[in-house]
Amino acid sequence: MKTILPGQTIGIIGGGQLGRMMGLAAKEAGFKIAVLDPTMDSPCGQIADIRIVAPYNDEAALEELAEVSDVITYEFENIDYEGLKRLTEIAYVPQGAELVRITQNRIAEKGEIRASGAPVANYVAAKSFDELKKEIEKVGFPCIVKTAFGGYDGKGQVKLDSIDDLENAEPLFAHSDCIAEAFVPFKTEISAIIQRNPAGDSYCLPIAENIHKHHILHESIVPARVAPAVIEKAEEAAKKIADHLNLVGTLAVEMFVLENDEIVINELAPRPHNSGHYSIEACSVSQFHQHVRAVCGWPLRKPKLWAPSIMVNVLGEHVVPLKKIITNYPDWSVHLYGKAEAKEKRKMGHVTIMTDDIEKTLEEIDSTSIWA
Repeated sequence: MKTILPGQTIGIIGGGQLGRMMGLAAKEAGFKIAVLDPTMDSPCGQIADIRIVAPYNDEAALEELAEVSDVITYEFENIDYEGLKRLTEIAYVPQGAELVRITQNRIAEKGEIRASGAPVANYVAAKSFDELKKEIEKVGFPCIVKTAFGGYDGKGQVKLDSIDDLENAEPLFAHSDCIAEAFVPFKTEISAIIQRNPAGDSYCLPIAENIHKHHILHESIVPARVAPAVIEKAEEAAKKIADHLNLVGTLAVEMFVLENDEIVINELAPRPHNSGHYSIEACSVSQFHQHVRAVCGWPLRKPKLWAPSIMVNVLGEHVVPLKKIITNYPDWSVHLYGKAEAKEKRKMGHVTIMTDDIEKTLEEIDSTSIWA
């Protein structure tokens, strides 16, 4: 296990907002940042010491990143797996490439979650629409059919309420193999963000309760408004999965909470997560600082929540109205990511509010009409 120290360079594959916040946390400790991204003026590129502008699978660019970096990490999972695998042979990539391979494929991901002993919904995998027709009764209805590769924020999937809807799933197979999962009648969505260093030490951030709009995360509420037993189950499941996968770095584990307070794992993200942004202000160590500590081989800090908090996403359509009222809310911590164009439904930033009264603050957010 290597220890990477301030003054050395952390290479980041991906120049989005997660890389930006990761890079800012690293620079606070004195690290230098190199970023590989196809866009010159990416959010992470704006704060980096070295910018390599190229596609993620560009071999020469990956070799350049290896040359200038003492350790390499990534800020999202939809990077080129083969390129990352080659990079592990010429550079120090403590997270490895296997976790990316698994989380890029919903079928592999579900299999590994099940193998860890954590609970998942009943599912079947299918390589063709004909195979799905033969296997679908093992799952029953309602169910959700998803492409094995790609798809996020609700894309690449379709809900089937009965056998009559089956034809709606056929177009998905033009993209990739598919997985059909039993629909889970949940009451709440939560996420556990677990972080682990090469020595196997791990901590979870306080569990977040997540509210989505149009399949995009809208708000994260911390602590989650669930029973203590649910928190315990969530942390236990996250640790099982992290240990099973020999995690280094960060893993976000998204879960459903059922009416009987049992949990079902929905999906994994092998990097800092939108639902952990609140930790920048609200915790003794943010998910970004902890990620840097983990990949640099440092001991981890136990996260402590300073105060109940709400994180609300700022999408493209929210930027202008937010700026108009920003000076009226001194308790709001505003983060904008430096993206050039504020497109509708595009994540442009977030606001975190530490509060003694969650319900009152939720009403305050709604009263602005920004997120109506």
